[in-house]
Amino acid sequence: MERKVFELGDIVLMKKPHPCGTNEMEIIRMGMDIRIKCTGCQHSVLIPRAKFEKNLKKVLRSKSASTESDGQDN
Repeated sequence: MERKVFELGDIVLMKKPHPCGTNEMEIIRMGMDIRIKCTGCQHSVLIPRAKFEKNLKKVLRSKSASTESDGQDN
């Protein structure tokens, strides 16, 4: 299985929704554990990397893609 690629600042879609109802999270810290922040209620959760990778569905908005397109004004 291919490894999912994610970076600090990415908005990701999780398999299970947060109790507030949204399943979009922002990655705010990376290491052996990953801290994600709910985009709905701003609550943050620290979870082990293995559990995060298992529950990650896909990356919705990548921070690196948005910064690359910002620099290209014509």
